[in-house]
Parts: sequence; structure tokens; C-alpha cells
Amino acid sequence: MSDPTGDAAPSANELVRAADQLMQLCRLADRDDLAEHLVHTRARLVDPYVRVLVVGEYKQGKSKLINALVGAPVCPVDDDVATRVATVVGYGQTPEAALIVREKPDAEPHRRGIPIDDVAGVVTSARPRHEGAEVLGAEVLLPREILKGGLRLVDSPGVGDVESFRELSTLSALAGAHAMLLVSDASQEYTAPELRLITQALRISTNVAAVVSKTDVYPEWRRIEQIDRRHLADVGDVPVFAVSSDLRLTAAAERDRELNDESGFPALVSHLRTQVVGRTEALQRRAAAADLASVADQLLIAVQSELHALEHPEQTPELIAKLEIAKGRADEFRSRSSRWQTTLTDGIGDLIADTEHDLRDRLRRVQRQAEEAIDEGDPGPIWDEFAAWLDERVGEAVSDTFVWTNERQQWLAREVADQFLEGEDDIPDIDVSDITGVLDPVDEIAGMDAASLSAAEKIYIGVRGSYGGVLMVGLATSVLGLSVLNPLSLLAGVFVGRRAYREDKQARLSRRQSEAKALVRRYIDEVAFQVGKQLRDRLRAVQRATRDHFGSRADEIHRSLTAAADAARLAAGSFAKDREGRIEHLRARTQQLTGMRRALPAPAPRAALPATPPPRPPLPQTPAATAAAAPSFTGRA
Repeated sequence: MSDPTGDAAPSANELVRAADQLMQLCRLADRDDLAEHLVHTRARLVDPYVRVLVVGEYKQGKSKLINALVGAPVCPVDDDVATRVATVVGYGQTPEAALIVREKPDAEPHRRGIPIDDVAGVVTSARPRHEGAEVLGAEVLLPREILKGGLRLVDSPGVGDVESFRELSTLSALAGAHAMLLVSDASQEYTAPELRLITQALRISTNVAAVVSKTDVYPEWRRIEQIDRRHLADVGDVPVFAVSSDLRLTAAAERDRELNDESGFPALVSHLRTQVVGRTEALQRRAAAADLASVADQLLIAVQSELHALEHPEQTPELIAKLEIAKGRADEFRSRSSRWQTTLTDGIGDLIADTEHDLRDRLRRVQRQAEEAIDEGDPGPIWDEFAAWLDERVGEAVSDTFVWTNERQQWLAREVADQFLEGEDDIPDIDVSDITGVLDPVDEIAGMDAASLSAAEKIYIGVRGSYGGVLMVGLATSVLGLSVLNPLSLLAGVFVGRRAYREDKQARLSRRQSEAKALVRRYIDEVAFQVGKQLRDRLRAVQRATRDHFGSRADEIHRSLTAAADAARLAAGSFAKDREGRIEHLRARTQQLTGMRRALPAPAPRAALPATPPPRPPLPQTPAATAAAAPSFTGRA
């Protein structure tokens, strides 16, 4: 496959062979640390993994789209069922399937084989379980040409309902994906949640595409496609593909090339092969080549230092002095007072403070909108609808903060890398935007009964209020010789009872509004407490991972320079009879390493780091402007 970036990088097989040779040289040089580094590099080359997340709202045609791409009914498709857990479809020499299960809540997930025909029943059940274990996902392997390059299609649960906003699973999955396909059928233009999802997705991954499905069902699909394209033009550069899965499946069954072209799938398949699989493979090869070049350079330091000391013994003291100076600089990189360590520590501290403020600010705005909506009327009758809206808004606030935090920590890692060493490209990949489970410790917002009064209760309240009016006016008119129960007292009782009913109704409404606001505040405070703790923990994990990554690089460089100095000292004391044989051996080793190094492409120049971190995403509009988005309580009192 050609490299979409235009680089003439070695193939994956060539890089694997180079890695094997370098690992042997590392072990001969007693550099097990470098050999272990290459083990991970080789594993990435041998088993490429290109994960494409297929997302969309329920019943938009995601599962059938994957079936049409691979030409097999691997994902369940039915009007009455929906995918509840992610299903990964990848390449395998023989068809097979497995479930990712967890026996207990605190247990580690593991794979469990299952017949392919049983997968559909498990992934579509309301609470997926298999033989008593919780099902976290499913994997299906098929011998299909489109999947051979490492492509793995992920059929994700639908987005747009309350549960998906609580789990925030789509953004979590996108954090570990190489690309995303947003599927929306041609029945209508994009909804607000779909546009919001694709906007956030573009901030996590630049490789995002849109698919307009079911073009064979809706005659006006071209108009919908044009409207969607206009929406996406305001979001970013997102390619759009209009397809019909049914036409693709029929074309595959009948081997009809014209029908396949009419389905729109050739353009989508070409996009996956070139812009997704091809681009990802090129990036993986470039990263692997950088790893191999770094290891080869470190091995060359020791070999060339010993060779120079043997060939020019009079220059050995000067050579050792230069190596000692380089070791001193490497020691600076390892110390806690180094510039990159200080930048990392200060940056994480600032990031924690900024992101916690952003989270609280967004949640406070949600709380104000909720309280304004509650002030409109009685929250009891539609509390379930209101709680769903509140869950959705809280999920949006949390995801916005985590996506921005991910952008900020990536910028910080780049800044640390720029200060560490020139050309350091291998930055640890820690996705803070992966927000799986951040709302798990938060209990759902407490329920609230409708509190509707029965006719008897309303009569009781009215009679209780009217009794005082009847008695008061009856006693006043008794001095005129009238009985206590007379037309005037009865009329007064009606008016007083009506007023008492209205006052009691208003008092009940005020109490219920206060109760609803208290529930909202308690829920928002619990979210801020729990999510804030997880946000701090994840940023501390980023700090430790970044520190350990660059610390290990500093240790490797320090050890390489130490080995070079020791080799030079040893060469200075070698006997003359051993010198010639050693020189020939070192020349051959130098030629071998130099040849391997020249075969690797030069590292691509690093893009300039922005002077300032990514700006904070805009907050929602003012509560007054967005209160209409909340369920209306007007007329419910």
C-alpha cells in the first residue's frame, strides 16, 4: 500500500527484520533495556490495529453498514432490537467470535469464546450477560479482504438517550480509536446531539467522516445530504458518503458491479483504505523507524567510541572528557530540577486548577438553568423528563471539560518534549478524554412524586378554609337576628375556602420547588465532587506516565554514554596483539549499524508548538437564552 503522506518509508516487513537484527545487537552489547524497547516496537509492526468507531443514534443503520462493508451478517439488524455493547469486527483466517466478560465488578475482564450465531442474542439484550458474567463487549473475526490491513470496525451502542449520556461511552471509545464514522439516515438533517458529537469528535481525532445511510428508502436523500454538508461546513473538514447498505448486500449476492457502484460504498471503502488504514500504517511505520534509529544511534555511540580509542589512542583522554561532559548533561535530564521536570510539574498543577474551574463553571450554569426551569411551575408531574434533561446537560458539561483537558495535556506533553531533547517524537499517549465510568460513583438524581391531589383532598382543603369564613360571618350576622348558617355566611365561606385552597396550593408549590432545587443542588455537588476527583487522578497519572517516559529515555541515553566512556577506557588498556582483531570487528559493526541507520527515513520535522495552550471551549449561552431547552413546567402547577 502506498504511503498517503508521500514518504518513502520502509515497509513493515523491512522494519520488522531491522528490529530483529537490532535486538540481537542490543543483547550482544548487554543492552537489555534497548532490546525491551524494541520488543514493543516490533509488536506494533507485526499486529497493526486500526480501530474505526461507527457511531450514531439508534436505528440509523450502523450495524447494517458494517454488515455491508464486510459482506456478512455479523451485527444484529432488526426493528425491535438495538446493540447494547460494542461489537468489534476484525480479520481472522477462520470465522470465530468471543465475548469480553467480567465475572465480578472488581475482576479483570477476559475473553470467552462463543459461537458466532450466539453473539447477536447477547449484545442486544437489555443487560448483556453470559453464564452469569457481565458482558463488556464482543469480537468477531472474519476472513475478509477489507479487514486484512488491520482494520477493525466497532459497532457501538446508539447515542442520544439518557443512559448513553450517563455512560459517555462514545467519547470514551473514540479516545482509543483511529477514526470515526458518524451514521445518520436520510430521513432528516442532523440533530443537535449529532452535531455536538461530531464537533467533540473532531477535537479528539481529526480522522472523522459522515455517512448518510438508507438512500434507497428516502427519495429526498440528496437534499438531506446537501443540508448535512452545509452543517458540517461550519464544523470542519468532514467528508460525507451517501450509501445504501441494502443495495450493497444485494450487489454482493448477485455479483452486480453497477449495483455496487450505485450503493455508494466504493467511495467509502476507498476512504477507509487510503485515509484511515493507509495513513495509520504510515504513521506507525514512521514511529517505528524513529525508535529503530534512536536505538541504532545509541549502539553506535559505544562502538564508535571504542573504535576511535583503538585507532587513535593519543586522543583517548580528550574523547573520554567529551563523553563525561555529555554524561553530565544527561544527568541533568534525569534530575528533578531539570527544566522539563519543572515544566511538567508546574503545567500539571495549572491544568488541574483550570480544568476544575471549568467543570464547576459549566455545572453551575446547568444548575442555574435547572432552577429557572423549576421556577416556572410544579416539577413533580414531569420530574422524570426533567431528570433525563438534567442528566443530558451534566453529561455534556463533563464531556466538554474532559475533551478540553485532553487537548491541554497533549499540548503540555509536546512542550515537555520540546524542552527535553531535540527530535523527541515518541510522546506517551494518555487520553484524558477517555471518560469511561467517571459518573459511576454518582447516584442518579433522586425521584420526586407527582403529588397530584385527589378530588377528596381538594374538597377537604376547601371545606377546612371555608369553615372559618362561615363561622366568622355567621356570628357577625347573628346580631341582626340571622342564623349562623345564612346566605351571607355561606357566600363568605365559599370565598374564604377558595382563597385558602389557592394559598395552600401555592405553599405546596413553593415547598416542592424548594425540594426540587435541593435535589438538583445535591446532584450537581455530587457530580462535581466525584468527577473532580477522577479528573485530578487522571492528570496525576498523565504526570507520572510522562515523567516515567522521558525519565527512561534519559536513563537510556545516560547508560549509552557511560558504556561509550567505559569502552574507550578499556580500549586504551588493551594489548597490541588484540587491537587489530578488535578494530576489524568494530569496523564491521559500525558499517552494519550505519547501513541500518541510513536505510531508515530521517525524522519528520516537528510541527511548531502553539505558543499558548488550546483555548477553553465556549460555554453554553446564558441561562435566560437556553432555559427553553429544559422541560417546561408551565401550567403544571
